[in-house]
Amino acid sequence: MKKLLILSISFVLAILITGCEKTTEGISRITYFADLTMSGASTVFLDLGTPFTDPGVTAEESGQELPVDVSVTGTYFGFSGTEVDVNAADEYVIKYTAINSDGFPGSITRTVYVIETGDLVNNIAGLYTADIVRNGVASAQYEGLQYIIISKTGDNTYQISDGIGGYYAIGRGYGNGYIAPGCVITANDIAANDFSYSPFSVATFGGSAEMSGMTVDAGAKTIFFETVWDAGYTFDVTLTQVNIQNL
Repeated sequence: MKKLLILSISFVLAILITGCEKTTEGISRITYFADLTMSGASTVFLDLGTPFTDPGVTAEESGQELPVDVSVTGTYFGFSGTEVDVNAADEYVIKYTAINSDGFPGSITRTVYVIETGDLVNNIAGLYTADIVRNGVASAQYEGLQYIIISKTGDNTYQISDGIGGYYAIGRGYGNGYIAPGCVITANDIAANDFSYSPFSVATFGGSAEMSGMTVDAGAKTIFFETVWDAGYTFDVTLTQVNIQNL
C-alpha cells in the first residue's frame, strides 16, 4: 500500500506597498512515499565466514521504480560499510533507503547476525541469551534477553557486546545507547576459569564498571560473570549459548 503525506500550508501573506495588497492561501498537495519491498528474511543468522548474498529490496513510487541506497552498520564493534563483513562477528543492520520525487526518504532494515560459535572448552565466542540479577533482585523482565555477542579478537582475547548483559539496552528497552561496551576478556585458561578483564563504562550513564568471576560450563553451554558498576549496582549475569542452526 502506498503511503500518503498531506502537506497543507494555509496562510495569508499581506504586503502593503503603495496601497497594494497580495494574498496567498490554501496551498496543498499530496506526495507518495517510496514503497519498499524486501526479498528474503528480515533477520538472518550466519556462521562466521559463510558467504552472504543480499536478497535485496525494491522501491517504487506510483508504479515507477526508484533506486535504492544500501548502508551497513555493525551494532557493537564499530563496522561501517556497504556490505556485511562475514569474517567479523557482530549484529549488522542493513539499511535500504529510497527517495521519492519530492525528496522524502523512506527506509527499511534487515538484521544479519554473523556468529562464531565456540565449544566453550577452547573458545567462548558465540551468540547468547542473558539472565540478569541486579543487586540480588531477579525479575522475569531480565531473563532470556536476546542477544549478547562474544567475539573472538585474538588467540585468547574476546570482546563482549554488553558487559552488563543487556540489562538497560534490552531488558529496559532503552536501546543500544545504554549498553556497557568496551570490555576485553582475556582467557588465560578457560578450563580453570582463569580470566582477566579490561575496565569499561556504561555508555550514556557513564561511570566505571569491572567484570570478575567468569565461570564457564561447557556442558550446560553457559557462562556466568559478575559486573560491579560504581553507580552502586552489581549485575550477576548468566549467558546461555544459542545454536544458530536452530534459529
